[in-house]
Amino acid sequence: MDRKRFARLVAEALTTLPPLFQEKLNNLEVVIEAWPRKEDLEEVGLDPGETLLGLYRGVPLTERGVEAPLMPDQIVIFQGPIESCCMDDSEIREEVRRTVVHEVAHHFGIGEERLEELGWD
Repeated sequence: MDRKRFARLVAEALTTLPPLFQEKLNNLEVVIEAWPRKEDLEEVGLDPGETLLGLYRGVPLTERGVEAPLMPDQIVIFQGPIESCCMDDSEIREEVRRTVVHEVAHHFGIGEERLEELGWD
């Protein structure tokens, strides 16, 4: 899938979030990268060869003070791993949505354990 089409899927996934959540996504940058770097894997405790579909970099809203951070938080969606684990465009669309929601949840302070409880592991 070309990058432009993949980017449209990411944008589409963001528009499916409830308005209350969309309103809180200011100062948040969503980027697409082809593959995670070794440093990205290390950042989340994964070994080389393990799969990383998305990554949240920043300070969750639940841990912030009164002042907004100067730099935007960032959500990275990794196109290569998502495409590799999906069989067709329909699965890619669903995995992109799932990954975007997962990373947005981290922005709102929802950790991995809670996401697992909610079925978003």
